[in-house]
Amino acid sequence: MKANGNPTIVERYSLLDRVIHIVHAAAMLTLIITGLKIYFGWSFMSFHTARALHMFAVPFLLVVNWFLIPVTIVLATGGGIKEKFSHFLDHYVFGPRDASRMAGIIGNFFGKGKYPAFTIYDEASGHYKTKLHPLMKILIVLEGVAIVIIAVTGIVLYSQNWSLVGLPIASWILSAGGLIAPSFGLSSLEFLRILHLLMTYWFVFELVVHVGILEVDPNVWKYYKAIFWSGKEDLKDTHYVEIVKTPNNLVDKGRRNH
Repeated sequence: MKANGNPTIVERYSLLDRVIHIVHAAAMLTLIITGLKIYFGWSFMSFHTARALHMFAVPFLLVVNWFLIPVTIVLATGGGIKEKFSHFLDHYVFGPRDASRMAGIIGNFFGKGKYPAFTIYDEASGHYKTKLHPLMKILIVLEGVAIVIIAVTGIVLYSQNWSLVGLPIASWILSAGGLIAPSFGLSSLEFLRILHLLMTYWFVFELVVHVGILEVDPNVWKYYKAIFWSGKEDLKDTHYVEIVKTPNNLVDKGRRNH
């Protein structure tokens, strides 16, 4: 942990990271609001406008999550496959160290111990080892699964005859749904519609957890400024930040791999 208290300004998010996050948030909010309007028939917007906005937001969400985010993960570190895979595990996969932090967070909730740091910055290498709250690492995986489910079910809700390069994709999805739906006394289309709605509720829940719970603490408001505007973080604010230093021989090895 840095002890001299001098300001240390580092780049937490690149311009591309910030653009991706803003587009993702805007697309997700648009899809949630218009999707619920379409389903419940709320009167604040016409059905045709809601459907048009809904379909407009879909490609933005999919391109961000299925193309731009994977590209930024790959480009975030140098080296070969091993280094990139290690970076992915450290930053996005819930592991033993995250479980330890999560235990500390739960303990802190019950008045035992200090809230553990979840932003870990390697001073020697000049890179973050991890930026995410451990709960967010779990939510990211679940969100990825939910996006796949909502995209697949959305194809059928858009058109039961939708095809791609001659392949009857919608028909295949309906057939797959038909293997499960009878167990619930539903038709395949009814089952897929309910599944689509449930995933919408999941995104609402995730939004509440992400914004309304994890980041309601004033000590993490600095991350709002970083992700939406500056991209920078001042490491002298040590709330939830730990600064570590990799041994020089490991840093030199990492630089040679870059």
